[in-house]
Amino acid sequence: MPNAQSLLPDSAEYLADSHIINARDRGFLAALTEAPSPSGYEEPAVQLFRERLANVADEQETTVLGSAHALLRGKDPQGIAVLLAGHVDQVGFQVAHISDEGYITLHPVGDIDPALLPGKRLAVHTAQGRLWGAIGRKPVHIYEYEVEEYPKTLPLHKLFLDVGLSGAEAKERIAIGDPVVYGTAFQELGEGRVFAQALDDKVGVWVAARVLEEVHRAGGASGDVVAAATVQEEIGYRGGLTSARALDPTVAIAVEVGGATDYPHSDKRWGRDIRLGSGPIIARGPNVNPHLFDLLVAAAKKENIPFQTAAMPVADGTDASVMQLVGSGKATALVSVPLRYMHTPVEVIQLSDLVHTVNLLTRFILDLKPGTSFTPLYRGAAGVPQNLSREEGSDS
Repeated sequence: MPNAQSLLPDSAEYLADSHIINARDRGFLAALTEAPSPSGYEEPAVQLFRERLANVADEQETTVLGSAHALLRGKDPQGIAVLLAGHVDQVGFQVAHISDEGYITLHPVGDIDPALLPGKRLAVHTAQGRLWGAIGRKPVHIYEYEVEEYPKTLPLHKLFLDVGLSGAEAKERIAIGDPVVYGTAFQELGEGRVFAQALDDKVGVWVAARVLEEVHRAGGASGDVVAAATVQEEIGYRGGLTSARALDPTVAIAVEVGGATDYPHSDKRWGRDIRLGSGPIIARGPNVNPHLFDLLVAAAKKENIPFQTAAMPVADGTDASVMQLVGSGKATALVSVPLRYMHTPVEVIQLSDLVHTVNLLTRFILDLKPGTSFTPLYRGAAGVPQNLSREEGSDS
């Protein structure tokens, strides 16, 4: 596998070995994943993003919706503005009801599989601080003595969170609407891999921040570059849409995670053969500008970066789907880090894929020339735009 060390100019100390991320960068990723930020409650993770780029960005802002933008101004007034959007929100829960006995009913925030929950430790984030709780359900052997059949999966409203408090204590310390997240910490897994909750899409936020740092380190790009931590993607791509409207870039790239298929019982026949350790995923399809796709591939090849291609025949379920439709249309792309077990408490990535993704996007931005056109034109085998209109007098 190609080495993940950057070939970028003036970046000799860039993320080095393909399995090593320095302690500061690793700590930033860990802190992002452990900052509770279900959709609508993203402030803790947004603050980490802002602090990280405080001495890098020329300007920072946080929108009324909650998305954070870090701008690195370009060197050329004719340079092309690029937006890198990683969504900072995660799937999670919200306190919906507290019983007189102190048990809590939860509502999902984003897509949650209830089959994952029994026996899990969750954290309730209240105005007074964090409270631990456990999801309980009736034991399997008890059903043997009852008429009802043992259900393999219970819907979320039939599960409950036990926080070990009386009803009065629970109602005093916990408010309806308080956010709840999984209780999984960032942890190494084997060699060069980690698991955590919320790698979807704290990974994208981490990559966007690291790319901005590397572009700054290289002396800047020709056009403006904005790293954005967008909010509320898991409930409808709201931050990506509003950020693209506010910033009005020419190029908008969603930096995401993409579902890997390199584990048992995963069917690759539906169009994906995505593996950890094989580099970033560059999507291809109607949601991706074709010339932008070509430039990303060229950047990967120039830096000897491994990459994978995923077919996306429809608008994908990311911020790219809405950013593409802003104004008269944006040149959009979707670049993703392979991830196993999406929307579970134990999402898994390989760190070398992070390094390769940062290198890819940094090279693309540094090579992007002022005046580059992203208007799709039919090109023949020689790569020259072709006119397919019928000439007057030709056969009909």
